[in-house]
Amino acid sequence: MKLGITSMYALLERNSSKFKIDNKEISERRTFIEATKQEVKVMKTKMSLNRNRDADGTAREPLLGSESPVHFATSWTSTPKYSQYSKLANQTDSPTFDPYEQDVHSMQEKMLISQDEQLQVISHSVGSLKTVSRQIGNELDEQAVMLDDLNTELENTESKLDSTMKKVAKVLHMNNDRRQWIAILVLIGVLFLLLILFIII
Repeated sequence: MKLGITSMYALLERNSSKFKIDNKEISERRTFIEATKQEVKVMKTKMSLNRNRDADGTAREPLLGSESPVHFATSWTSTPKYSQYSKLANQTDSPTFDPYEQDVHSMQEKMLISQDEQLQVISHSVGSLKTVSRQIGNELDEQAVMLDDLNTELENTESKLDSTMKKVAKVLHMNNDRRQWIAILVLIGVLFLLLILFIII
């Protein structure tokens, strides 16, 4: 990649009039590229140190310090085509800019979204369980009413059976009394006949 960039700048210098660019701008762009490379190396080194540092409550060292070459690059007067690079440099130079913290914040947001989705699923499940429990409760109430009605019918039937049994017993008792009287009368008649026969003989 380095040889390609070097060759490109050499080509621009040899054909500056063709590409309508002067040597000063070429030099400034080359300086900016070199400064950006150095800054990337510094950022990688400091990110590695921040991640391996013990959690002792001390603040992290900013990824970009005042000695960063990007400070020099941001002071370069760029053309509109390259203004986006200076904006990136200003953003990374900010003391509040921390890619590691941004990654942690992004992970926390994803975890919160996942937890919200799980809570919604649980809420729907609880709602379904409540509906099923209400249906079961209604069915149990209906069965309880049916059992009460059946118990009432059984009591009425038992009462009718008792009344019928009493009537049957009363009729049987009356029949027994009649038979007893008939038997007595028959015996009296037999005795009377025996007496008559005994007298005649």
